[in-house]
Formats: sequence, C-alpha cells, structure tokens
Amino acid sequence: MRKILVVVDMQKDFIDGALGFDGADKIIPGIIAKIKAFEEAGDEIVYTLDTHFENYMDTQEGKNLPVPHCIKGSDGWGLCDELKPLLEGKKCFEKLTFGSIELAEYLKENASEISAIEVCGLVSNICVVSNAVIAKAAAPEAEVIVDSSLTASFAPDLHQATLDVLKGIQVTVL
Repeated sequence: MRKILVVVDMQKDFIDGALGFDGADKIIPGIIAKIKAFEEAGDEIVYTLDTHFENYMDTQEGKNLPVPHCIKGSDGWGLCDELKPLLEGKKCFEKLTFGSIELAEYLKENASEISAIEVCGLVSNICVVSNAVIAKAAAPEAEVIVDSSLTASFAPDLHQATLDVLKGIQVTVL
C-alpha cells in the first residue's frame, strides 16, 4: 500500500499575486517538510496547477470571480519559487476549475494500492476542499487527510468551516 501527497495550487497568484492573501506564504515551510518526509518514505507526491486562459473572464468562474489569475504561461501561473525544485518531475494535474477530474481518475485507477491521500495547499475553502472530496470519492477506502497547518484561506471563518465540513465527510483533519 502506498501513500500519496497532493499539493494543491501552490502558485504565485495565490501567494503574492492576483489572489494572494496575508498568511498564504506561512504554509510553505510545512509543505516543504511534508514533501521531504514523503520522499524519504518513498511515497508518491503529485500536484495541481490552477490553469486558466486568456478567455478567463468569459468562463463561469470568471463571471463569478472576476479576477484574472493563473493564466497559463504567466508568472502567476507558476509554482512558488520554494516548491518549484521540489515538485519538478512529479506528476502534475492542470485543472480548469476547482477540482481535478484527472486527479480523480488517477486515484480511482490506483485506489486498490493507496492507503492514504494527504491533501495540502491553497485555498482551503475552494480548491483544497474540492480535491479532498474528489479523493474521498475516487478512493473511498483510503484515509484522506488534511493537515490544517498546511492549508490556508483569505477568510479564517471559511477555513475553519471547511475543516469542520471535511471532518463530517470522514476526512481526517490534523
């Protein structure tokens, strides 16, 4: 049985770019330590990239969140500098919206071999929760874990509410 770490959207636009917020950078050292621990244990690490295009403002998301961000190829689309070398060469899922269907398919295909899926990154109440729910659905017998110190939100009340919802769907919240 193997464990998988899913690093969600640790991109410049969510840390200090278009949708950056105070505190987003505070989770980086913990995620670095978690990546190193997974590597030392021989466990798998994958990551997601929020990926939009020049037509973002014409999309459903753009109409509801009218802040262009993570436009493919832009500086803000890139991983934060601290994590880029650690994630280089790892499996990447570019996602057009909050949750990744490709990640779900990957987890489902490998579900019988997965004992735990740990999800970390940004933003807790949007993309982290979306991908944690997807992980739970794709690999229902694997323990899905979200460490509250390795995710953050622009709204502390939504962050805490998200952690409570995750507990309600049998995600282990540390």
